Amino acid sequence: MLPDTVHKLPREERFAYARLLAYMARIDDELTIDEMAMFEQRLGTALLSPNQRQMIRDELKNPPSLEECMENLSGLAGRLALRDAVMMAAADGNVDEDERDALEDISELLGLKEDAVDQLLQWTVAGYRWMKEGYDILDNLEE
Repeated sequence: MLPDTVHKLPREERFAYARLLAYMARIDDELTIDEMAMFEQRLGTALLSPNQRQMIRDELKNPPSLEECMENLSGLAGRLALRDAVMMAAADGNVDEDERDALEDISELLGLKEDAVDQLLQWTVAGYRWMKEGYDILDNLEE
């Protein structure tokens, strides 16, 4: 799990963060195992109450609109949500056009730099490569 600051956000921002991830999880009407694993990992980082976690999981079935997700999301919470939305979109090894468009929309609504999504995608790819190298090392530790 990433060392992070999500748990330090105010409760309403953590909930909005999680709602945005639920929105992203269903953007392409397909939820892969890798995306779900990333979603659950990040949901755990948000330290929501059991009731709030259930509400977020329910939103996987009926996702809120992007506008609803963005209502209580700004500043650091918004940037963290975009970062984690990028990681979730890339978790299955492919960021499709619908996911990319949604990420760009989020970035624009947050008022971020034009290349924000590109920067986060590059960082994510580098991170996944680093993780794969770790798995390769583990596979080669036995004599």
